[in-house]
Amino acid sequence: MEIIECDVLVAGSGAAGLTAAFTAADSGLDVLVVEKEAFFGGTTAYSAGVIWIPGNRLARESGLKDSPQDALTYMKEEAGEFFDEAKARAFVEQAPRMLDHMLARSHVRYQLIPNWADYHPLRPGASSGGRSLLPEPFDGRRLGERFRELRVPIATMMLFGGMSVSRADIPHLFNATRSPRSGLHVLRMLARYARDRLSWSRGTAIANGNALVARLALSLFEKNVPLWTNTPLIRLTERDGRITGGLVRRNGRAVEIVARRGVVLASGGFPRHEAWRRERYPHVAAGKNHVSLAPPGNTGDGAQLAQAHGAGFSRGASNPAAWTPVSQLPNGDGTFTPYPHFIDRCKPGFIAVDRRGRRFANEADSYHDFVPAMVKACADDERVESFLLCDHATIRRYGMGVVPPFPMPIGRYIEQGYLVRGDSIADLAQRLGIEPRALEATVSRYNGFARDGVDQDFGKGSNVYNHFGGDPTRRPNPNLAPIEHGPFYAVRLEPSDLGTFQGLRTDAHARVLHEADGAPIAGLYAVGNDMASVMGGAYPGAGITIGPAMTFAYIAAQHLAGDARS
Repeated sequence: MEIIECDVLVAGSGAAGLTAAFTAADSGLDVLVVEKEAFFGGTTAYSAGVIWIPGNRLARESGLKDSPQDALTYMKEEAGEFFDEAKARAFVEQAPRMLDHMLARSHVRYQLIPNWADYHPLRPGASSGGRSLLPEPFDGRRLGERFRELRVPIATMMLFGGMSVSRADIPHLFNATRSPRSGLHVLRMLARYARDRLSWSRGTAIANGNALVARLALSLFEKNVPLWTNTPLIRLTERDGRITGGLVRRNGRAVEIVARRGVVLASGGFPRHEAWRRERYPHVAAGKNHVSLAPPGNTGDGAQLAQAHGAGFSRGASNPAAWTPVSQLPNGDGTFTPYPHFIDRCKPGFIAVDRRGRRFANEADSYHDFVPAMVKACADDERVESFLLCDHATIRRYGMGVVPPFPMPIGRYIEQGYLVRGDSIADLAQRLGIEPRALEATVSRYNGFARDGVDQDFGKGSNVYNHFGGDPTRRPNPNLAPIEHGPFYAVRLEPSDLGTFQGLRTDAHARVLHEADGAPIAGLYAVGNDMASVMGGAYPGAGITIGPAMTFAYIAAQHLAGDARS
């Protein structure tokens, strides 16, 4: 059997794994990264790439106030009984240092969105902006041929199936027919994409999580750190109670990796482990439907390998996973591609209703809050589903799900059955299987709230986070507009997850802990979705998965480097 030696073995190539690898290599350690799947990037490559970093330098330089104590107060409010103070303090202390290190030493670049509020801005310690940061776009051609190995985003999140869209592009897409400046911006996007497709299978102007992964990967490649794809970690090796490396499968052969300092597990949690999902997701345990957005390889490998060596697995979380509603676009062959509804629900002129035609939530609240409300509303139903609906003016202004705004045509989405159209609210209700009078009453009541600017039932548009996702040109409430000019449209929503919150028990250094006595397992670390979330199953704001993932990866690598220095 071939034997290869290194200082640190990292299993997984999302933001957590790549940050751990870069930080360790930047400290002078010899690092090897192995990735189970054919593409690198993990769940991060599908994501927006946002990081939640309280007290970060970008916010301070813009004059936004924050404090470690405020951040801890907010995290404690969110996590409740699942609050782990030692890990929370480590995160709040080290997160700004991690970001400073990555900005100074790597190609990672982030931008401040100053009004991006925490998801529950009325709670003690919450921030009205400055903690959530967005990755800057990136030219994928800088990766050379390895760009072809970067995991492609979910197809429904790209235009024409291959063109990335950044958050800065979205207002231009909405206003392309109203503003010459926006129209020119969109034309430039299209020209770049057309040019890219002459040489590449997709556009190389990438954004969001794809851009973050690419920046991290380029930083690694410049340090000559190997990143092996199609190389699953199949076993950890141990000597005298210390993890000494692992066995991987590469090119059909077993290869032993001797890791002199330790192993970092960053394999993405268990959202694709069907048995664990049935056991740990309450609505799935009840026999109801669920759609996963995670990459297919995220099957809990890290947890299973660690548990074979006595590692503890924490179920101490208010939610086992991070939730989001999705619609499913038919592919024409009996399969579907999901689309996560992050943007449209909060816009004015949209409401969501259950099978009885009743609203059940503030549509502008976070995706993580929306899904439990939907599950509760469907407690007595065979399936968990709701319908997002709007009128003609609204869908042409903002689009809905994968349906684009004007001037793009929408007929094919109706033909596919993705978008349901009705000439009247009653007609739409019949097509959705909803009692028409119930839906008419709901829309009529909502329209009254929209005209007054106050949602008396669910408070849509009642806080700064709601406003962040709304339309600032809409007065008096940026999240409310009547639904009154037919035809009317709806898409079906189902529950999905962005990744898991339950995971391996770790300490403030990201060391995996024994189940039996809570002591660290020497040489073994877990980061990202492999470790139990520092948020305790809550979702306090945009970037609360990747921010801690990168921070504890940085902490783990620094601890490994400290071991090396000592």
